[in-house]
Amino acid sequence: MRVEIWSDIACPWCYIGKARFEKGLAAFAHRDDVEVVHRSFELDPGRAKGDTVPVLEMLAKKYGRTPDEARAMEAHVASNAHSEGLGYRTEGRDHGNTFDIHRLLHLAKARGRQGELLDLAYRANFAEERSVFDTDTLVALGVEAGLDETEVRAVLADETAYADDVRQDEREAAELGADGVPFFVLDRRYGVSGGRPAEVFTQALEQAWRGRVLQPLGTGTDVDAETCGPDGCEVPGA
Repeated sequence: MRVEIWSDIACPWCYIGKARFEKGLAAFAHRDDVEVVHRSFELDPGRAKGDTVPVLEMLAKKYGRTPDEARAMEAHVASNAHSEGLGYRTEGRDHGNTFDIHRLLHLAKARGRQGELLDLAYRANFAEERSVFDTDTLVALGVEAGLDETEVRAVLADETAYADDVRQDEREAAELGADGVPFFVLDRRYGVSGGRPAEVFTQALEQAWRGRVLQPLGTGTDVDAETCGPDGCEVPGA
């Protein structure tokens, strides 16, 4: 079975959803027969490269909230992250264009290091004092993931490198009906949206393995399922 996961490094529910999916996968009896492939989805593709803004400022502007309300939104997400054993900083993070990160993740996929780089990028963005929108940071993360530094720098310097791969992933997401992330596709037959609890992923894997119907592809994203989309990240209860 192949599970494809559309996500963005800027999406907190993707970060949390990945951890929950992995727990759900660990409880699945046929986990050794599951191939996991990570695919690209940009939440803010129209933002210019280098145009970064503090996350709290972005949230306040996008949702029309006060700074304190934006902090409360981040605290809610942080609580969910911490419950999964993940680090999460509610202050001092920034938001920007993630196209370069996705291009680098495709290089990592080609070199068999995609999972390693994805984990490092998520940790840097949400838990550490490291901006994933900085070229030197991306180079360092690539090297930490086991990639060749010269090759990483060459890819980042060439804006066409792996650009088609990113765009193809995004076209496929649109064709499959994904308008938010994380979006999980099981064997190109069934889709699960949002950062669901681990047991939901286990059940989905079991049902897909037996060929039972889940949410058919093309039905869109459940906005109550803890997702991020072009209009922002849903924060239930915030």
